[in-house]
Amino acid sequence: MPDVKPDVTTRRLDLAGTRSFAAPGAGTARRTALARFGHEWLGELWSAATDGRVVPGVALAAVGSLARRDGGPLSDYDLVLLHQTRALGGADLNALADRLWYPIWDAGVKLDHSVRTVNQCRTVAGADLSAAVGLLDITYVAGDEEVVNAARSTVAHDWRGNARTRLPQLQEGIVARHARQGDLAHLIEPDLKEARGGLRDMTVLRALTAAWLADRPHGEVDDAYARLLDVRDAVHVVTGRGRDRLGREDHDAAAALLGYPDSDLLLTDVSASARTIAYALDGTLRRAAQSQRARTLRVGPRRPRLTPLGYGLFLHDGEAVLGPGVDPRSDPLLILRAALVAARNGVTIAPTTLANLAAHCPPLPEPWPEQALAVLGDLLATGPGLVAVWEGLDLAGVVERWIPEWSAVRSRPQRNAVHRHTVDRHLVETVVRASGLLREVARPDLLLLAALLHDIGKVAGSRDHSETGAPIADRVLARMGVVDADRELVVRLVREHLTLIDLATRRDGDDPATVAAVSDAVGGDVATLDLLRALTEADASAAGPAAWTDWRASLLAKLVGTARTALEQGAPPTEGYRPPDPVPDEVHLRLATGQPYVVVTPLGGAHRVDVFDRDRLGLFADTAGLLAAQGHIVRSAVVRTVDGVAANEWHVETPGGDAPDEGAVMRGLMRLSEGDREPIAVLERRRRTPADSSRATSGSPGQTRAMVISHASDTATVIEVRAGDRPGLLHEIGMTLARASLSVRSAHIATYAGQALDTFYVTEFGGRPLPPARVAQAVSMIIDTCDGVG
Repeated sequence: MPDVKPDVTTRRLDLAGTRSFAAPGAGTARRTALARFGHEWLGELWSAATDGRVVPGVALAAVGSLARRDGGPLSDYDLVLLHQTRALGGADLNALADRLWYPIWDAGVKLDHSVRTVNQCRTVAGADLSAAVGLLDITYVAGDEEVVNAARSTVAHDWRGNARTRLPQLQEGIVARHARQGDLAHLIEPDLKEARGGLRDMTVLRALTAAWLADRPHGEVDDAYARLLDVRDAVHVVTGRGRDRLGREDHDAAAALLGYPDSDLLLTDVSASARTIAYALDGTLRRAAQSQRARTLRVGPRRPRLTPLGYGLFLHDGEAVLGPGVDPRSDPLLILRAALVAARNGVTIAPTTLANLAAHCPPLPEPWPEQALAVLGDLLATGPGLVAVWEGLDLAGVVERWIPEWSAVRSRPQRNAVHRHTVDRHLVETVVRASGLLREVARPDLLLLAALLHDIGKVAGSRDHSETGAPIADRVLARMGVVDADRELVVRLVREHLTLIDLATRRDGDDPATVAAVSDAVGGDVATLDLLRALTEADASAAGPAAWTDWRASLLAKLVGTARTALEQGAPPTEGYRPPDPVPDEVHLRLATGQPYVVVTPLGGAHRVDVFDRDRLGLFADTAGLLAAQGHIVRSAVVRTVDGVAANEWHVETPGGDAPDEGAVMRGLMRLSEGDREPIAVLERRRRTPADSSRATSGSPGQTRAMVISHASDTATVIEVRAGDRPGLLHEIGMTLARASLSVRSAHIATYAGQALDTFYVTEFGGRPLPPARVAQAVSMIIDTCDGVG
């Protein structure tokens, strides 16, 4: 038995570190050395297990990463003990397997093993698609090499022969795996192996080639695969585990090991590599399907079916191709037109056609001719068909030729929890969403340009991407030949694209100062307001469901409606805060019985809760605490007093979907008004055990920021609070303000990644803004409350 010391794991890590991870060619050299060591070590184990004897008809073979020689420092070994029937008796074969497997386990190497005959390999490959793909790579390690050759040739022969039936199964498995694991290009914590565009997809590409269905792309695809392998190797080293998931906690260490200045650049390269592999897989699958259709028996000569698309392009086997005699060197607009007809028909441009166009179409003159800008506008208006076409153009380098600034946002990660795509893909998704809103605006062409460029300022080092992006967009639009007035409008939309949603969710929409801010953002123009509203919706809905909820949509609609009315009247309102509506008579009758009155109204995925009660100190805090205790998430509250009656409007979301119980809210408020704190006692219990809460505490004491937002209102003092969220935080802040004898006129609540971002409009009793001394006192008390002081 060979000496397995020094520890095999240590030895593999030593081999991984023999050259700098960042050195040119280091990854290939590292993986070659690891594979050589693995084969040599296993060969020694084989010699020891067989006592150096030749055992005819028996061999040790590798599959998986060891067979492909692309394993990482701590990758598993996938081994097969192959044997011919009756080469060894059952007891002897089992004993040989034990003498092989146990030393590997003892050495700390993870092992996937099997014992099979050649016919059993054939049977397993026929029944299990993933096993068939793996066995295509089977490689000799030790023993009788002819047995391994027989297994490899048999499995490959069957794979080619059954390609017609296996291809649909392979495609179904790919779709299911991608649905489970997500898109590697857009994940912050991706599975480098199983996600779309990951290492597993490269194995599928090789399998399609082995089936003689289609050749796979090379060059850039091989480089992308090597980059992902390098990242996988770095994950093994920094974690000390043979894992394929790039966890958030490993970003910085992996980036440093690979020589990246920061982890964002690492994720950018991961995303770009995944996109290259995913695009290659999509195209290879299409060509494999075309190959299958071409094998169908036909009577008479087989001619390609070409459907005219226009501009000299034709539809052939689900792809747009150039027709005969079309010379791309004669028309700089041809690639734009090809993209347009492909996107309109929901197909992609064939890779050879795209490469031809990218290489030979002359560059567009600067500024662009008017016709080129018109074709681009038509392309952006094609809707969902744009996504795949734009991806091909981007990977071919065409988009960067049109918009050089695109390279700074290509594949750039977004660490904001609400975003589901990289910056560049989010821009394209926003264009797609905006294409569904074109009938709602006077200038749909400008809406699409703004959607394409609204996040172009999300570049390294940018603090405010809206401000950074505005001059970048200006340069892009000038190059495209957009006239001055239109260019100024699009630049305004880029600069202000976050204004409406920020004001709607973090400011009091009834306050004249909020409406005035909207008017300033759109230059007092209703048509610009419509454009900005459509861009806001497209941006939020493209970001993901967390950014575009029914609650956010209702707040945006309310603010835009108020601002539109003001603008159509000629100027924002200046008469002060909107007076409250009178309390209905039925409410007075209910309150006369000594009970509060509660009305719940559904608002899509949210609920409006109107609470009428005798005004009293602490009512805001009690209501906030009661709603939180009953499992509701408060999103906004408007607090008004009319003739001594509190008429408060709350907007809440409920994770479970159940509407607030009117009776339960009324009974809880009654008990709280009588001094019984039991209805909200659960908040204290949750606070003591934050792990049991869906809104667990984030951050640490001393991290709270509370500040006054000047000029946000002329009739109230506006305080913005940023703190680690926890159960009942809004209730605690409300109680603090009550202790300070302050009235809460409205509250606007948001939580992002465990951080509360809440805005409070507070006044003295009587409705006056706070004097400076009282402001300082309120801010200090809020900070102490959020930090748990006192």
